[in-house]
Amino acid sequence: MLQPDKDFLIKLAHAKMPFGKYKDRYLIDVPEYYYVWYQSKGFPKGQLGTMMQQMYEIKLNGLEELIYGIKKRYSK
Repeated sequence: MLQPDKDFLIKLAHAKMPFGKYKDRYLIDVPEYYYVWYQSKGFPKGQLGTMMQQMYEIKLNGLEELIYGIKKRYSK
């Protein structure tokens, strides 16, 4: 069984968009259509791209509450 990486999920829950239209917004608060657009265009390289790709999958599968719960439970 695949176990999610707890540290990665906590980091993902607190990650913010560093550029563009949604700069300084939490990745979870960026609209799904933005991730859909990146899915077709290609996600950025590196950790941000990985996080955006994960957020795309989370939003696509309706799992936002999971991230909101982690964000609340493991507040910074």
